[in-house]
Amino acid sequence: MAAYLQWRRFVFFDRETVREPSGPDGACAKPFALPPGIAVCDSGRGSLVFGDILCGAGLCQIWFLPRSLQLSGFQAYKLRVTHLYQLKQHSILVSIGEDEEGINPLVKVWNLEKRDGGNPLCTRIFPAIPGNKPTVVSCLTVHENLNFMAIGFADGSVVLTKGDITRDRHSKTQILHEGSYPVTGLAFRQSGKTTHLFVVTTENIQSYMLSVKDYPHLELDTHGCGLRCSSLSDPSQDLQFIVAGNECVYLYQPDERGPCFAFEGQKLIVHWYRGYLIIVSKDRKTSPKSEFAGNEAQSSDKQVLNIYDLCNKFIAYSSIFDDIVDVLAEWGSLYVLTRDGKIHVLQEKDTQTKLEACKFFFLLMLFRKNLFEMAINLAKSHHLDSDGLSEIFRQYGDHLYNKGNHDGAIQQYIRTIGKLEPSYVIRKFLDAQRIHNLTAYLQMLHLQSLANADHTTLLLNCYTKLKDSSKLEEFIKTSESEVHFDVETAIKVLRQAGYYSHAVYLAEKHEHHEWYLKIQLEDIKNYQEALHYIGKLPFEQAESNMKRYGKILMHHVPNETTELLKILCTDYRPSGGNEGPGMLEGKKANSEEFIPVFANNSRELKAFLEHMTEVQADSPQGVYDTLLELRLQNWAHEQDEQIKEKLHSEALTLLKSGRFKTVFDKALVLCQMHNFKDGVLYLYEQGKLFQQIMHYHMQNEQYKKVIEVCELYGDQEACLWEQALSYFARKEENCKEYIAAVLKHIENKNLMPPLLVVQTLAHNSTATLSVIKDYLVNKLQKQSRQIEQDEQRIQKYREETTRIRLEIEELKASPKIFQKTKCSICTSALELPSVHFLCGHSFHQHCFESYSESDSECPTCMPENRKVMDMIRAQEQKRDLHDQFQHQLKCSNDGFSVVADYFGRGVFNKLTLITDLPSGKTATTIEAGLQRELLIHTKRST
Repeated sequence: MAAYLQWRRFVFFDRETVREPSGPDGACAKPFALPPGIAVCDSGRGSLVFGDILCGAGLCQIWFLPRSLQLSGFQAYKLRVTHLYQLKQHSILVSIGEDEEGINPLVKVWNLEKRDGGNPLCTRIFPAIPGNKPTVVSCLTVHENLNFMAIGFADGSVVLTKGDITRDRHSKTQILHEGSYPVTGLAFRQSGKTTHLFVVTTENIQSYMLSVKDYPHLELDTHGCGLRCSSLSDPSQDLQFIVAGNECVYLYQPDERGPCFAFEGQKLIVHWYRGYLIIVSKDRKTSPKSEFAGNEAQSSDKQVLNIYDLCNKFIAYSSIFDDIVDVLAEWGSLYVLTRDGKIHVLQEKDTQTKLEACKFFFLLMLFRKNLFEMAINLAKSHHLDSDGLSEIFRQYGDHLYNKGNHDGAIQQYIRTIGKLEPSYVIRKFLDAQRIHNLTAYLQMLHLQSLANADHTTLLLNCYTKLKDSSKLEEFIKTSESEVHFDVETAIKVLRQAGYYSHAVYLAEKHEHHEWYLKIQLEDIKNYQEALHYIGKLPFEQAESNMKRYGKILMHHVPNETTELLKILCTDYRPSGGNEGPGMLEGKKANSEEFIPVFANNSRELKAFLEHMTEVQADSPQGVYDTLLELRLQNWAHEQDEQIKEKLHSEALTLLKSGRFKTVFDKALVLCQMHNFKDGVLYLYEQGKLFQQIMHYHMQNEQYKKVIEVCELYGDQEACLWEQALSYFARKEENCKEYIAAVLKHIENKNLMPPLLVVQTLAHNSTATLSVIKDYLVNKLQKQSRQIEQDEQRIQKYREETTRIRLEIEELKASPKIFQKTKCSICTSALELPSVHFLCGHSFHQHCFESYSESDSECPTCMPENRKVMDMIRAQEQKRDLHDQFQHQLKCSNDGFSVVADYFGRGVFNKLTLITDLPSGKTATTIEAGLQRELLIHTKRST
């Protein structure tokens, strides 16, 4: 504020209202007016560009206003235009708007030099939503090289488009930044080959380096600004990023913060123009509390436009406007667009005029005789503005201060509040002997709602130094509708000074729950009261505070804390009747997230987990996992046999509850760690790990259990018997009984070749021939019987083959007599005309024509014949694979893999071979009939 008031003021710009061109009669032209509903605007390439938000009668247009004031436009969206960006070096316009209801913004890139039906050519359209999240676009910026475009959103994300922004095919879009605060400003900075992107939100400022892979970023500050309150300077200010807060204007380099300027007031618009900083802010004269009342909307729409020269530290122009929409720069002038559609032009004066204006500010009034009262009266009679009066009050206060009249000086300084920077006064009264004067000034500063957090801290420290408890209580116990200080700052100062009861009062009254709990737990040590307070909070705050302070509360009041956690995780409703209309139904927290709270409190943890599993069968898996681990630990460390048996039963019951199917491995590891044998075997059985069950019994040398496992699960996993035989074969003690049992089952199921059985038992020194005598005898007898059966079958096939050959020869050499008297289809008496086949079937001609699919095939034999023909074709196809198979087998380094591949494709499957017909025969009808008969007999014989 001091810097702002001490800067010289000039009028380096002339203000005029843009008017329509004069008519032929020379009449005074009326002010030029834009169409209603203008919401966004930009300038460049010789035009002012506007976008409206009206949705009716073909509106929602983008308008172009050249210097000739011939307004033209085209319809760009169906609903509204929300953002415009006109590039300065290219005839490219980027717009964002909506074509349909809902949050569905579309980005459109327009080439103003090309036309499509009279309108600018739209070269690209794509949605602006980051990912699949519907959110509102807050800001837009485009790099002049057309290779970068950044879009900011209200949800805190920034989408970066890299590549040619005018084409879909040559660009790539990705989410560059995600946060919790709305993005309010974006700006590209090009320095040589290095490109930076400044991102400002309501709470922080960050810089991204886009010319490096992975886009490293740096947080420049922990405060941000509002929409349209940031800009990028020109090279005269080293391309610094300008961020305007309500108290100061900050300048930033990509890697650090630069200088700042104390321009107070609620900033609305910030631009940079030819070395000047342009700031539009709310008029503090017409709305004095706008800056300090939380930025609420004021009844007045008056706004102040200030133009600052940061290099020479003076104000080049200042004026009040009605509801400014934006400030544009084009044709060497500034154009101020107001909500009523008017345009005001600010034309910078020439250098000679500026020099004449400066002379006035060197004529300063000198108060040589210290007649301040007379000067004040004279100033008031001549209606001197408040700034001039404040300067007189300041000089009067300085005069009294230098004379030692501190009480009178502070009264004059109080009259400068709102104009004079408070730090100017505070520095004069920091001495301990003048602390009561400083207290009076700070009290008035708070009453006028012009104090910041530092002023509140200083005032409270003054109260504590003076030991003035009555004033302190009066200050903090102000009415709820009028609080003149920052509550959080007051709590911090009171806590630091040891006034815990006052700090707790403020925290509870103004619902600063975190500070209330900090003081109760860390300073007062009142754990019961803190726990009771948490129970009265809304669900979300109760949950977060229990996660934060749960361990401390569990250490000092374990039972009460456990009970509150049970309620919080099942059916929580704030105690004390604090639940709102939305709290009719209880809420519940995730019980798994509170397990770390019970560190070193296993008894309470067990009670909590058991309660959760009883009342909520669908509790998170982590609850069941932790309860299982806790029960196994208790079982492993328990010495009393009765209690140990009870714990054993509880752990096994929990395992059998069916809650560990998805975490089978974890449950198994827990049981193995604690040597819980019954649990291990149960999990093995549930997981069908039969070999592990048998290996477990083998390790414990439980021979009968090994046999039982084979009998129970051998049908599902036959290799168990083979493993059992190998296991008993390796044992040196006498295992003849178990070996005999295994051999009996192997023989019945034919699981192993006899030679392999003999080789396996050869490793056992106690296993004699008598052990496998019966097995070998039975095997040999079965093989002898099998040989006899095979020889009989061979003889039968030879006789059948001889009979078929004779039948074929008879068909070839002798006539065939058809003696059928009935039709093979309808079984009625056979009448002429009829059809006869060599296979012996006869049909009525009408029956044959109705059922036959081919004139040369018997309908009765056709299904079987087709099966045989399919087998023949398959065999012929596989014959063609022989050469290919031999070639791959010779060239491959791994011949076995080639054989396995062809085996899996069925090349080696057994097929019935059909003797080829004699060559030289023609495909006559008789030959075809003979071939069908041959196929039929061949199929029947096989």
